[in-house]
Amino acid sequence: MEHSHTHNHVQTLQKDFGRAFAVGIALNGLYILVEAGYGIYINSLALIADAGHNLSDVLGLLLAWGASYLVRKSRTEKYTYGFKKSSVLAAFLNALILLAAIGAIVWEAVGRLASPQPIAGTTVMLVAGIGVVVNTVTALLFFSGRKEDLNIKGAFLHMAADAAISFGVVLVGLLLVFTDQYWIDPLVSIVIALIIFWGTWGLLKDSVNLALDAVPDNIDKQGIEAYLNSLDEVVSFHDMHIWAMSTTETALTVHIVAPKTIDPDRFIKEVCDVLNEKFSIQHTTIQIEHADNAECLQNRI
Repeated sequence: MEHSHTHNHVQTLQKDFGRAFAVGIALNGLYILVEAGYGIYINSLALIADAGHNLSDVLGLLLAWGASYLVRKSRTEKYTYGFKKSSVLAAFLNALILLAAIGAIVWEAVGRLASPQPIAGTTVMLVAGIGVVVNTVTALLFFSGRKEDLNIKGAFLHMAADAAISFGVVLVGLLLVFTDQYWIDPLVSIVIALIIFWGTWGLLKDSVNLALDAVPDNIDKQGIEAYLNSLDEVVSFHDMHIWAMSTTETALTVHIVAPKTIDPDRFIKEVCDVLNEKFSIQHTTIQIEHADNAECLQNRI
């Protein structure tokens, strides 16, 4: 029984966001101290709560930074894939942290709706305005990687959400300068929390799917099947599996039934090149089975 089991790993260059994480964590760390300090000084629960939310996001950035580093570490005897999957876990944990922060915001807002408290609108507006700038700058640091890496997308969503919250607090402060309708503050907080939840739910769903080795959303599985079926050398194929090795790299394994006359090295290289260039599959493993042996091989996996 002859068959060929060959694989090809296409090297991918992963953008290093280490500097972005370092700058983002430093900026937000300093801002948390300023925001919490002023919140305590003027007895503003809005600023204190927002500072607590920003703290959770800094912890999320630290988590994402750690995962970004682990993804680039070499494989070991025990971890033969390296630590690539850590980026998926970080994205999942970031989503959970965001959901917990949303819950805290809503809980605080509901309590304040029942019992609104006076707030120094001008100070709230100025401090929150600084937050808009800090969080927007930090979000832009991760903007370029948000589509290619779910882990970086999580960091981007964290900071974009913070910018939205800070902007909402600015509007609240502006309204409170001219009115005494203190119920506006918790109401706007609930609206912002719902907006953040919309984006966070997608992040949570994507990270769970990748953790369960689902086909990544950016991979055209039907297109891959159509491509393999179009090849003259392919009699049939089976046991095709596609999964994410990390938030940036995708793997594929497949058993291809082909005639004995096939040149396996040439065929596999051509297929791997097309799968990488056209379908973004960086790690491909192909097992070639001769047509007369395929029937007894198909049910092994």
